[in-house]
Formats: sequence, C-alpha cells, structure tokens
Amino acid sequence: MCIFTGDFQIKIDPKGRFVFPSAFLGQLSEDDSKTFVVKKDLYEKCLTVYTQSSWRERVETIKSRLNPFNKVHNSFLREFFKDTAEVELDSSNRLLVPKRLAEDVGLEKDICVIGLGDKIEVWSTQAFEDSRPSKEDFANLAQELLCN
Repeated sequence: MCIFTGDFQIKIDPKGRFVFPSAFLGQLSEDDSKTFVVKKDLYEKCLTVYTQSSWRERVETIKSRLNPFNKVHNSFLREFFKDTAEVELDSSNRLLVPKRLAEDVGLEKDICVIGLGDKIEVWSTQAFEDSRPSKEDFANLAQELLCN
C-alpha cells in the first residue's frame, strides 16, 4: 500500500482536470494502477481519492460491519456508494474530476491536493483554508489526542 504525503496548490482546468502531483505518482506502489476511486468525503466539503487497493480495503471493512438486508445498513450503503466514481489518469497524468462531484464540493480554479496516508483529499483552496484550525487549536488537539 502506498503512503501519500505532501500538499500541493494546483489549478483545475475548465474541463475539470488537474495534473496529478508527480510526488504522488512516485509514491504509488508497484501494485497500484493509475485508476482511482473518487468519492465525496463523508465529513468535509472535499473529495477523497483512493487507489484501487485502498478502496477495496475500505469496502471490505464496510461489508464486514454491515448487513445489506438490514434496511438502515442498506440505506447507508446506498448513500456511501452514490457519490463515487472511478477515474483514470490520462496520458498527461491529469485526473478528470466528474463534474457533479466537483460542483458538489465547490471545486473551481484553485485547488489544494493533500496526501493523507492511503488517500488523497482534493479541496477548493478557499474551503481548505476556511476549514483549518488555528495553530493553537491544532496544538491543543494534538495534545488531547496524542497524550491521553
């Protein structure tokens, strides 16, 4: 499994394509193809990009915890998979973000692409800046989460 690290300020073109950071290409494992799953994030106004292998792991985790014959579980599964698309890098290493997903999270010209271990987040630059905690709040959060 690959571990994506780094953050990049990138422009997205009018067709919804952006150049996939070369650093991320170098972080792909030999088992990973240039086909990804893009999904609206569950909690934030951004998109999450998964390699095929990390997506399969997430799906297996979900399948192991939910019963598709349970009405509530089935409703969750429907919503979880609804805002998802499979995408592939083109010959210029650009990733085409499906228009409906880009519109849902407000991607326009300036985007921020962030490596978060086994996934990548794609944000509108403004939405990302608006969501960030202050340095003091981040320090307090780190202490709360890591020292207890």
